[in-house]
Amino acid sequence: MTALATPRTPAPIGPIPTTMRALYKHHAGTALRLDPARTVPTPGPRDVLIRVTHAGICGTDRHIWEWDAWAASRIPVGIVTGHEFVGTIAAVGPAVTRYHPGQRVSAEGHISPGTGFNARTGSAHIADGMVILGVDRDGCFAEYVCIPEENVWPVHPSIPDHIAAVLDPLGNAVHTVMEAGVSAKTVLITGVGIIGLMAVTVAKAAGASRIFVTDIDPRRLALARRLGAVEAYDTREQHDKSWIDHLRAQTHNGVDVLVEMSGHPAAINDGFAALRPGGTAALLGIPSKPLTFDLTTHVIFKGARVLGINGRKMFETWYQMEALLLSGRLELAEIITHQLPMAQFARGFELMQSGEGIKVVLEVG
Repeated sequence: MTALATPRTPAPIGPIPTTMRALYKHHAGTALRLDPARTVPTPGPRDVLIRVTHAGICGTDRHIWEWDAWAASRIPVGIVTGHEFVGTIAAVGPAVTRYHPGQRVSAEGHISPGTGFNARTGSAHIADGMVILGVDRDGCFAEYVCIPEENVWPVHPSIPDHIAAVLDPLGNAVHTVMEAGVSAKTVLITGVGIIGLMAVTVAKAAGASRIFVTDIDPRRLALARRLGAVEAYDTREQHDKSWIDHLRAQTHNGVDVLVEMSGHPAAINDGFAALRPGGTAALLGIPSKPLTFDLTTHVIFKGARVLGINGRKMFETWYQMEALLLSGRLELAEIITHQLPMAQFARGFELMQSGEGIKVVLEVG
């Protein structure tokens, strides 16, 4: 079980400097650059200025670092990146009523305008006009970040900093698993990267009867077994798809729930092939380009229920995460593999790219 303990006491809030260290996208190409004297943001009337202590590197940050086609089409050069963090409130705007300096907090990175149908009916995470921290506006790879009051999440004192720094991706796993309804059901998780591994421990804690996983990385497949998977299939070694027959033989002709985390076309098609008739598929993985998919066989004739998952519900998912963490049933110690000083950010990205690091957390302040 992941150990929960009272975190270190934050340093007293002192004068706020005018400049800060920050990682930013310095050109339309690979890597990030550390700016030693970026201007500290000024909070607006309803904003909260947070002094960042820890920040997680995620797959989106890797896309930005590598400057792939998605990043080149979306990310403005000059932006401070990063969207997973924990820190201490340094200052609040004059209209802020719920928070005060000194509180330890994280934040939801999907920033909704608060208007429009979705924002007003419980789906603010997919509202029109929503912007993303570290993608559309300056993020948390910096000593200070500015967040709207509505997006701030107070962190329970029993949740350590390195875990509080990765509530964003954990929330993706929790949202996907909870929407699928895995209790007392067989579950297949296709792709056990960072969020897929988190989904294994979340599904186990949520009462899944048996968990199966697929991937192409033996190290992560082995970790998935330690986290609770009863079978871990290396799809590189089973081009004949015999693993699907093996899985069907152990279930009611397929799993009750597919949790798709890879975004890979073959994994998506195989996952639906391994889903029983009438099963539920929850899809979080994002394909790099449009794919060929047999809708007739996999969805219509199978009577499958298909759920598209994006981000975290605001704030239902956050309450679920907190409850699961405080239960002590989530296993995150082996997923958060490295904690590095912010100055070693390049090493952090190297660890992610090589596969040696699963979840890397930067110690900012």
